[in-house]
Amino acid sequence: MTTNPLRRHLILRTLGAGLTGAWSFSPSRSTAQAPALPQVAAGRIDRLADLPSRHVAPRHVDVWLPEGYDPSRRHQVLYMHDGQMLFDASTTWNKQAWGVDQTLNRLMKQGRLADTLVVGVWNNGKFRHSEYFPEKHLPFLPEAVRQKLISEGLQGQPRADAYLRFMVKELKPAIDARYATRPEAASTFIMGSSMGGLISVYAMNEYPQVFGGAAGLSTHWIGSGTPNAAIPLAALRYLQQNLADPASHRIYQDHGTTELDALYAPYQPLIDQLMRDKGYAETGPAANFMTRVFAGTGHNERAWADRLDVPVLFLMGRR
Repeated sequence: MTTNPLRRHLILRTLGAGLTGAWSFSPSRSTAQAPALPQVAAGRIDRLADLPSRHVAPRHVDVWLPEGYDPSRRHQVLYMHDGQMLFDASTTWNKQAWGVDQTLNRLMKQGRLADTLVVGVWNNGKFRHSEYFPEKHLPFLPEAVRQKLISEGLQGQPRADAYLRFMVKELKPAIDARYATRPEAASTFIMGSSMGGLISVYAMNEYPQVFGGAAGLSTHWIGSGTPNAAIPLAALRYLQQNLADPASHRIYQDHGTTELDALYAPYQPLIDQLMRDKGYAETGPAANFMTRVFAGTGHNERAWADRLDVPVLFLMGRR
C-alpha cells in the first residue's frame, strides 16, 4: 500500500515529537531535549534557565545578543516562540534550526537592520498546542468542536492567555531591566511558525500596546491536524472584532505549498482579505501588511530559515 506523501510527512513529524493522538499534527520541539547552550555563528547566547512564572510552568529562555553588543546603545527586540529551534541545529529534535543569529547578523552588517536582540522562548512540550492556540478564538467555535478541541487538542485546558501574561507581565519586564532595549511597542515584535504564527498574531491583538508588529510563517489557521472550516472561521470572527490598529502595527503572513503547508491555500487568503478590509495596506509608503506564498517549500525550519530575512526586514528593517 502506498502512503500519501502528506500523510507520511505528518506521521514522521509526529513520531519525531514522541506524541500520539489526532491532534499531534506538529512536533512539540519539547523542552525534554538536553539543555545544551546553542552554539551560534555570530553574537552570543545568554540563557535564563528554567525561568519561573506565576502563570505557566518554568522554561528556558535563550537571549541572542548581536556581535559587539553595547549596553550603551538601545536595541529593538524580537520575541520568538519555539526558542529551542532557533539557533543551533545540532541541539534540535530534527537537526534543523532557523539560523536566526546568521540572518540577523548579516542584515545588521549590511546596515539594513538596526541593533536588535532576540528573545527565544522555549515551548512547553506537550502543552505547546494548549499555550499557542488563541484562547479567545474558542467562544466563536460550535460547542461540539470547542469541547473536542479543548479535551483532545488543548490537554483539557486552554493556556494561551496565561502564556501571554507570562511573556508580557514577567518576561518582557525582566528583559527590559537586564538588557539595553527599546521597550516601546514600535520597537517590540513577535514571531513564530505554524502554531507559533497563530499565537504571535494573537499576542499583538491582545497586547497592541506591547507589540508593534507580528509575523506568522506557515501560520496554522486550521488549528488542528486536518482541514476544517470551524477553526479558521473562529479566527476570522475574532480578528474582525480585535485586530490591532493598522495606524500603528504591522503584520506579516506566509506559507509554502508542500508538506503541512499544502493545506493552507484555502485559508490564508480569507485572513489576508480581512486585513485589507480593516485598513492594512500592502503597497505605498504606509505599507503595513505583507503576505507571501513560497512555492515548493514546506513546513520545516530550513524553509523558515531560508526566508527569515523577508519578515524581519518587513517588520523591523530600516526605512
